[in-house]
Amino acid sequence: MAKYGEGDKRWIVEERPDGANVHNWHWAETDCLPWSKMFFTKSLSDLTILDGQGNLRIKTKKVEKVDGEAYVNIRKGKVIPGYEISLSVSWEGEAKDGEGKTLLKAEGNLEIPYISDENADEDPEVKVTVKDEGPIGKALKEAMLAKGKPLVLEKVRDFVQAMAKGGPVKDELEAKKSAPKTNTTTSNSNSTAVSKEKVGVEKEPKKELEKEGKKGFKTITMSEKFNCRAKDMYEILMDENRWKGFTQSNARISKEVGGQFSIFDGSVTGINLELQEGKLIAQRWRFGSWPDGIDSTVRLVFNEPEPGVTIIKLTHSDVPEEDRYGNATVVENTERGWRDLIFNKIRAVFGFGI
Repeated sequence: MAKYGEGDKRWIVEERPDGANVHNWHWAETDCLPWSKMFFTKSLSDLTILDGQGNLRIKTKKVEKVDGEAYVNIRKGKVIPGYEISLSVSWEGEAKDGEGKTLLKAEGNLEIPYISDENADEDPEVKVTVKDEGPIGKALKEAMLAKGKPLVLEKVRDFVQAMAKGGPVKDELEAKKSAPKTNTTTSNSNSTAVSKEKVGVEKEPKKELEKEGKKGFKTITMSEKFNCRAKDMYEILMDENRWKGFTQSNARISKEVGGQFSIFDGSVTGINLELQEGKLIAQRWRFGSWPDGIDSTVRLVFNEPEPGVTIIKLTHSDVPEEDRYGNATVVENTERGWRDLIFNKIRAVFGFGI
């Protein structure tokens, strides 16, 4: 096991000459809601439920709506899906007598109000309604519940599995895994120049940004509420084992002022500047993809207006607008990381949501 701070490659943030977003907290987010709509439209439209059994014919018509949000984060090749969606499917049924005469044609709706990554291992609630509430209409509804619900849940499980594999970026991930690795080692500067001619002009790391007047830097502020005591949130944010739990990545965290920390598999490193248990965490933060010599300051102020309710005020200052390769998404990605990969994950894992 490597000792903390000794420069073992497992903890050092590597630099990529191609400027790829490898260590920007190791995530690249893809909006998967359009893909989710296509997935359910394809799998749940014109789906035969009963085809004459018990003199009943039932099938789905079309997916009326898929609402909510769905995304996939990719960090160090690891797929981290996130989704909270609801869907509605229209269906139709027909009941006949023993002689084949139609007794009733009815229409209805099937709704799944909540499909979430937090409950990926559980089947969601399914609601079935029918427009004709007479005896035959109710019989069609019961048949739709008994026979249609299992088929629909099977498609939902297919969706959950597909998202776990990357959803719309699955093929891209597999292509990257199977792509041959290129040899980046060159014997001299001439061979380096030749390789650049072959693969095209590469992005060069940006020089250190000037901090005079704070040009090129931004400050991120957030106020987040949690159902817990302030000391509980403080302990979670300062405990490396809990960080490993809710981020699913390696973390090393000193609990002493002046001590070092490394989170998100070493993508973020820094030093504790000021610590007041249950009240304040002040740290120096640095991302591996930032220009050399650039550090930011994080201040997390804990306030407990009433027992069991904690408000955290985040101030993340001196965040550069661009990384060393000129990508101007640093502020946006950092803000999203605090919200989605830290605060929302803590709510989900520890049950502190409001």
